[in-house]
Amino acid sequence: MPPPESPVPHPQGRPQRTPPRRSLTPVPERDTDRQPSAEELLGMTALGQESAFEQLYDAFAARVFGLARRIVRDPSQAEEVAQEVFLEIWRRASRFDPTRGSATSWIMTLTHARAVDRVRSAQSASDRETKVAQASVERDIDTVVEAVESGLERRAVQRCLGTLTELQRESITLAYYSGYTYREVAELLTAPLPTIKTRLRDGLIRLRDCLGVGA
Repeated sequence: MPPPESPVPHPQGRPQRTPPRRSLTPVPERDTDRQPSAEELLGMTALGQESAFEQLYDAFAARVFGLARRIVRDPSQAEEVAQEVFLEIWRRASRFDPTRGSATSWIMTLTHARAVDRVRSAQSASDRETKVAQASVERDIDTVVEAVESGLERRAVQRCLGTLTELQRESITLAYYSGYTYREVAELLTAPLPTIKTRLRDGLIRLRDCLGVGA
């Protein structure tokens, strides 16, 4: 049997017991590799930190472009929308309020608004082109109307209408005699609008030539 452990002698002669050993718990290391959140990146972007803006771009470029393309359809238009969105993020990052929603929601809402504006702008341009084309056809109609009002007999008009194709004749009759718009004529005849415009133009030219009306 081993002898009992002798107490450690104290300098003043009083015995002192050996302190118990304690296990050391490792201290967790700090996570220095943690990536900042989108909200934090927006905050740093608002302070003019270009590196934060670059990280935002890398994180959201694909999603911004994807949403823009679903709305505007055209890839090149979607790229322009995405550029406008990130330019606005750089300029307006300070307006982001984290108490009103997440950074993702703020960025995607901004993208949706920009894309819708682009669609409306394109639609307005298309409408202007349609009005210009329609005005050109209307000028041809006015020329024929003036000729009829100048004394040409209705029988001559009916005879000249008979020289047109069925679609030309129906289109002119509906647009001139019945007062339908070109879009309504296209719907009534179940034909594409561009086809109706072409038939109207060609028919009016033939009708004008038949009636002997100068261009």
